Amino acid sequence: MARIYQVQTMGEADVRVALVGDRGQADLWVHRVGSWGLAQGDARWFITRDRNDATCWVYFCSIGMAELLVCFVDSYGEAGWRDPSRAKKGCFASRRGFG
Repeated sequence: MARIYQVQTMGEADVRVALVGDRGQADLWVHRVGSWGLAQGDARWFITRDRNDATCWVYFCSIGMAELLVCFVDSYGEAGWRDPSRAKKGCFASRRGFG
């Protein structure tokens, strides 16, 4: 489940992410969802304003500093890892002690 909280400093982040507009450049295609229940796996993100509700803290940065390149897509069917063999599965799973 990917409940994402955006942190303001790189040191707080679990994952450094760069947003890209070109799907071919992205490692992960993400679809934003409107509720916790719809947030599944790494590719369906619910973005929360409460850091205590998040399963992963993300810092948005430049491509050169990023661990992962993300492109937002419009549908559930498009969301997922571009290359499943290079996927970092579970990188947005809970690191906060709950699932």
